[in-house]
Amino acid sequence: SWGQKEFRFAQTMIFAIEEINNSSSLLPNISVGYKIFDSCGSTLPSTRAAMGLINGQEKTFGKSCTGQSTVHAIIGISHFSTCACLSNRKEHPSFFRTIPSDYYQSRALAQLVKHFGWTWVGAVRSDNDYGNNGMATFIEAATQEGICVEYSEAISWTSLDEQVERVVRVIKTGTAKVVVAFLGYDEMDILLEEALRQNITGLQWVGSESWITSSNLALRKYSGILTGSIGFAIKKAKIAGLQEFLLQVHPSQDPQNHILKEFWEETFGCSFQPSLKGVKQCSGSERLRDIKNPFTDVSELRISNNVYKAVYAVAHAMHSMLKCGEKSEEVNMSCTWKSILPPKEDVNFSLQSGEKVYFDERGDPAATYQLVNWQKNSAGDPVFVTVGSYDASLPDGKQFTIKEMNLTWFGESKQVPISVCSESCFPGFRQAVIKGKPICCFSCIACAIYMFFHADSAECSPCPLEYWSNEDHNKCVPKVIEFLSYEETMGALLAGFSLFGASLTLVVSFVFFWFRHTPLVKASNSELSFFLLLSLTLCFLCALTFIGQPTDWSCMLRHVAFGITFALCISCILTKTITVVIAFTAKRPANTVPQCSVLLQRMGVLGGTFLQVLICVVWLTLAPPFPHKNTVYAAERIILECSLGSSIGFWVVLGYIGLLAVLCLILAFLARKLPDNFNEAKFITFSMLIFIAVWVTFIPAYVSSPGKFTVAVEIFAILASSFGLLFCIFAPKCYILLLKPERNTKNHMMGRNQDGDSKESQPAVHRCVRYQPAE
Repeated sequence: SWGQKEFRFAQTMIFAIEEINNSSSLLPNISVGYKIFDSCGSTLPSTRAAMGLINGQEKTFGKSCTGQSTVHAIIGISHFSTCACLSNRKEHPSFFRTIPSDYYQSRALAQLVKHFGWTWVGAVRSDNDYGNNGMATFIEAATQEGICVEYSEAISWTSLDEQVERVVRVIKTGTAKVVVAFLGYDEMDILLEEALRQNITGLQWVGSESWITSSNLALRKYSGILTGSIGFAIKKAKIAGLQEFLLQVHPSQDPQNHILKEFWEETFGCSFQPSLKGVKQCSGSERLRDIKNPFTDVSELRISNNVYKAVYAVAHAMHSMLKCGEKSEEVNMSCTWKSILPPKEDVNFSLQSGEKVYFDERGDPAATYQLVNWQKNSAGDPVFVTVGSYDASLPDGKQFTIKEMNLTWFGESKQVPISVCSESCFPGFRQAVIKGKPICCFSCIACAIYMFFHADSAECSPCPLEYWSNEDHNKCVPKVIEFLSYEETMGALLAGFSLFGASLTLVVSFVFFWFRHTPLVKASNSELSFFLLLSLTLCFLCALTFIGQPTDWSCMLRHVAFGITFALCISCILTKTITVVIAFTAKRPANTVPQCSVLLQRMGVLGGTFLQVLICVVWLTLAPPFPHKNTVYAAERIILECSLGSSIGFWVVLGYIGLLAVLCLILAFLARKLPDNFNEAKFITFSMLIFIAVWVTFIPAYVSSPGKFTVAVEIFAILASSFGLLFCIFAPKCYILLLKPERNTKNHMMGRNQDGDSKESQPAVHRCVRYQPAE
């Protein structure tokens, strides 16, 4: 019933004991004996064997010391028992092991799965403490790493065929491409047989230490399933002299040892019983050197090394106890096994290979593993290739190392397999959990343009106020700052029209100055005309303050300049209109002198402008305009604009200009029936109609225009109203001055015919002009 590997474990123990007995430094002058029982790989015989060792039963194998049959230490399970449950010192105070606890292996497996991005895995385990506890720890650690387990099934080596068939069918129909198998060797063997029968391929297997380096599974018939498998294994070691010791094993060493005979018969296919037909008789001349079998193969000394360490750990503990006894008079009280447990300090030594052996407070050794990958050699046989390591004693982030370039995956592929429930969302999309599904299963929903997402994030994160997401929605970038600038076409055109209007106004001013002594210019009240032309020039130029990047000063300047220049312009026109009306309503020339006084005209212009200046000062004092970054209108850009500071202040300024314009319109309308030859009231009426129409249209356009178009609308209104005033008031006069000079005479201005008219029939405006102070 002994397997060749298990028989090698027993021989390794004997080898270590003989080394210790031959040592002069460890347990000098003391011989260590041993008893070996056959556990038969079953719980009941194992328990019976343990009890036999404790109770000193005679049914033993091997050498025993005479005089005392009490066993001081059992090395039956310490080299291969990985269940984390055995670390409980209350329940198992005297249990120590030389193999790491599954507490660390399960977490290492979770990190391994996470490392390759496998968020959707299947799980199968042994239905015992080893598998159940190990898988429970793995699932807990995997959940913390964001890994989802599609299914978790359990089998036992005693399971019915129907149960194994059902588990394999679950694996086959599952969508996970990675299967974590926390199985013992026997359960894995059963599972693989059924997997072969159901023709399962294309799965990536992740194994525990129990089977990942099992040479009994490294068969060609399983290679189609297991090639590319990866998992953590006990650290491989070399034991000097062990192979020679194993090759010297022979039945003649102990003729009464029936287990040794069984091993020999099984190894060489012979029998020591001559009566068996068809079976050759063992001659005893057979040599283990001439064959290749698992017993003499020391290339994968993993569990055997644990046995070797266990024997030495017991020897060092005994050595410490004996040294304690030499120093103490009360040996039985202070120097017992109990007194040196836990042997954290008493058992801390190094093997000949340099490996250090010690235990922690739970009786566990240092948790170190090798990461093993199943590959094929040139002959096509499975081989175990070390591709990484795991050391739980190292700081987080440095525990796990891997050489990915050396890896082979299922199907002998070099491409890392993908095992996810849902594919990663494309840039610009976030994960949305599907109701009733694990968090690894999700749908993809587009992120808003002002939000970005981290890779495989469940939520889109908003960008800061002055940022927005890039095209891939994976980071925030500064928004484009937008304002009406001179560099863009619209800004350049508006600036061009503004300069053109100012230039045209200057040309008109030059024409009027050139013809300043002519009757038409004098009849137009030359001082008010020059004041009006100056204000129109400023109106055209104030439009330039609205173009360019808004600053504190430019924001205040543009609105104040607009309000004051237009107030000056309309005040000039209002004064001119009042002058015309008063002149035509005067009865005697004498009465026109004070009514048409230049001082009164100037006071009218300055008074109308001063009120606007006062309004602007109050506005700037209480709530001045300021630059404002508008992030509400457009998500992808910042509109840099001038906030009004106080909307009331802006609308009062605009309302005052409108009031002056309405007064002009009313007065000009009342004077619409003046003599035809010189009826400036008509031109003022037309100009005011255009002015009011422009600004009435401006209000809804201004309110509804987005971004920089708000500024463009305001500039357009300024330019349109300015051009309207310039053309309606001055175009007819320039036409006469430049193209119809014959009309620029006193007679024509006075409306005389060839027979002459009386003074009472003269245009009243000339009465005013006539009595003005000499120029």
